[in-house]
Amino acid sequence: MKVLNLRCNAQHPFEGWFGSEADFQDQLARGLVACPMCGDTRIEKLLSAPRINLGAAQPPQAKGTANVAAAPSAPVAMDPGMDTAAHARFLRALREVVARAEDVGERFADEARRMHHGDTEARQIRGQASLAETLELLEEGVPVLPLPAALKETLQ
Repeated sequence: MKVLNLRCNAQHPFEGWFGSEADFQDQLARGLVACPMCGDTRIEKLLSAPRINLGAAQPPQAKGTANVAAAPSAPVAMDPGMDTAAHARFLRALREVVARAEDVGERFADEARRMHHGDTEARQIRGQASLAETLELLEEGVPVLPLPAALKETLQ
């Protein structure tokens, strides 16, 4: 597996995983590589450091729960000056949260609210919520992380 640091024409850095350099070049030529932030397919490859596997060390487990809402019109504040490695760490962390979270779909707001009030077992969930629902949850003190719908495919 080849992990490449990439950047779109709008200067959004991101990480891409490919089977080989040939796979990357083929997908790039066919317009299949797109920026997860803006969808731009004008992509350039940046310098990438190799990853060295040093054994079977297990990453520390996160404590608590995270509620993730993919709200189509909710903005994600990302510093455009953030370096490529920081963007890659951010996307990797989001992928890990999404992978561990139960998809409750359009029931997200109701399920998050029930967990917050102790009416159901607390666990990691993800799903969809409108911008209005997301704002209501935040005003009620329910911890959610709004994400743009454009990131949905990138994170799954």
